[in-house]
Amino acid sequence: MGYSIDLSGRVALVTGASSGLGTQFAKTLAAAGCGVVLAGRRVERLKTLRAEIEAGGGTAHVVTVDVTDVHSIRAAVAHAETEMGTLDILINNSGVSTTQKLTDVSEDDYDYVFDTNTKGAFFVAQEVGKRMLARAKGSAPGTFTGGRIVNIASMAGMRVLSQIGVYCMSKAAVIHMTKAMALEWGRYGINVNCICPGYIDTEINHHHWQTEQGRKLIDMLPRKRIGQPSDLDSTLMMLVANESHFINGAVIQADDGFAV
Repeated sequence: MGYSIDLSGRVALVTGASSGLGTQFAKTLAAAGCGVVLAGRRVERLKTLRAEIEAGGGTAHVVTVDVTDVHSIRAAVAHAETEMGTLDILINNSGVSTTQKLTDVSEDDYDYVFDTNTKGAFFVAQEVGKRMLARAKGSAPGTFTGGRIVNIASMAGMRVLSQIGVYCMSKAAVIHMTKAMALEWGRYGINVNCICPGYIDTEINHHHWQTEQGRKLIDMLPRKRIGQPSDLDSTLMMLVANESHFINGAVIQADDGFAV
């Protein structure tokens, strides 16, 4: 028996879509029939991704956003809905990190990580959530009430790792943010869930896995391998599907067993 997830008629906003997991998420959603708003700061890369999605028969739009700026977030979400229609799905994916001992973390380092990973993620979800809530309450037009919000945290939010303590703290906050939003918004049909990826091979870290330190880390993993962005596709699709109305406030580890 086959099973497919059809997102035709839905519109998703994907932050951090210019590379890595964001790019993969956008392609996966578009392949399922979802209209995709590609959000980020590297506009040329977003345009290239849009062209790739459109060449495959999908629909995409590019919007510039700086998630550390609340005014930019509000403008981007408004622009997205003007161009593509009401947002049914949010993939809250933007994230940054630094590598250093806690004693070496400066105020600028701390703000750099938290402004994007925690504050930025919160205000993106808040802006999209407000619009979903308005539709659910009948105070704003829209053919689909409720919604799906997927926050991208990290297994580092559940298991503290050396040298990236501030990153771990920021992603732990995203996990609790997910639960808080699920609690407050679930009654309106808005499901808020969280994916905690493990080590995934992306362009940002690809070179690291070829180094001696990277190979040692791989040898420490339960199955001595790292994941590919596509390994998260099934989890993502489960959480955004129209049929996933009974999954709310879930924190799903997609880390190949690393946090066990």
